[in-house]
Amino acid sequence: MATQTFKIAIIGAGPGGCMLARLLHRAGISVTIFEAEASIDFRSQGGTLDLRTNTGLAALKEAGLYDEFLKHARFDGESLVVCDKNLKKYFARSPSKSGNKIAAAPEIDRAELRKLLLESIPEDTIRWNHRLRSVDEDRVLHFDHGVEKGFDLIIGADGAWSKIRLLLSQTKPFYSGIGGHGFSITDAQERAPEVYKLVNRGSVFAFSDGKAFFGQQLGNGSINVSSWSRRSEEWMSECGYNSRDSEESKQAIRIEFSDWSPDLLNLIEAADTMETPRSLFMLPVGFRWDNKPGVTLLGDAAHLMTPFAGIGVNVAFEDAMKLARAIIDASKDTRENALAVKITAYEEEMFERAKKAQQLTYGAMRDMLFTKGAPRSSIASWCTRMVTQNIPTVLYPLAFSGIHIFYFFYKMFV
Repeated sequence: MATQTFKIAIIGAGPGGCMLARLLHRAGISVTIFEAEASIDFRSQGGTLDLRTNTGLAALKEAGLYDEFLKHARFDGESLVVCDKNLKKYFARSPSKSGNKIAAAPEIDRAELRKLLLESIPEDTIRWNHRLRSVDEDRVLHFDHGVEKGFDLIIGADGAWSKIRLLLSQTKPFYSGIGGHGFSITDAQERAPEVYKLVNRGSVFAFSDGKAFFGQQLGNGSINVSSWSRRSEEWMSECGYNSRDSEESKQAIRIEFSDWSPDLLNLIEAADTMETPRSLFMLPVGFRWDNKPGVTLLGDAAHLMTPFAGIGVNVAFEDAMKLARAIIDASKDTRENALAVKITAYEEEMFERAKKAQQLTYGAMRDMLFTKGAPRSSIASWCTRMVTQNIPTVLYPLAFSGIHIFYFFYKMFV
């Protein structure tokens, strides 16, 4: 039974904010989520996510949602190929077999995950159509229709351009140097059987010449397609074509990727839906802020990363899990400053944990998009990064030597 009652606001109803609300709801602590979008299906929720054992899946279990998650999880979605522009494979992972799900990283569509989370909390938890315009030093939230105030804790789960972060730091995300296009192939098995076979219900990541092609299967039968390359920050206005026009963008991609395998270019040719073009931003590796009582952050608001390690939502879920524990512990502590003490401890732990995730993501991006000769020249480094995130530090030298020896001989024959 809680001995203290807190008035808590979460800004943003993304996966991290909703996971936090669910965890607190289970503990009998009510919160209010303020969300800019008008409804759950206001816009497309993006692609597919893989959830890891010690982070994303652990949070789902703590939230009592793991069994429901399994109804939507795709263990065959773990199929992964990393190759070059000629489809020469440098890494391949097969999907987990039935009964071997403990160490798995199952996929789930982002839209399905968000829906699962939203349906797990009371309807009146979320106030839709509440776009935050500004927040004062005394924690007054300004929306188009008025103000909300009196909160003991405001949690910024409001993404890359977080307004809550401005209370804590003037550091802004910077451009990573990578921009590109997104498309979708609907009903891929029927409309594009060769592409469907290539992606193999999982993912294909192709890298060469500072560029990339991605294909990822979704649970609804569509395939998300994206092309990335090193570009100037103003590339959308300088590219010489309408970057929001599907046909003009496809033609530009055909030219830019003209020496790539036709099988990879088919990902673009088969696409029938276009997403908004994107420039990828990030916060500095090791970003932190000075603690301010009554305010904290989680997810992209706290440690925005590019998607090249595929761990963003997992880190956000671990944030939510550990922040929920801090708030719950504070509610059982009768000290007047209990909440401030627990939030400070949460932030210090999160800074160190997030730094490792940022280093992994930044390193993976540098390996594949900023290293000459990638992926051939950098695959051993890339694999070492991915493997060592999940093993004890004492095993790093063994993993490093084993992976580099393997690829020394592997590259003799490919």
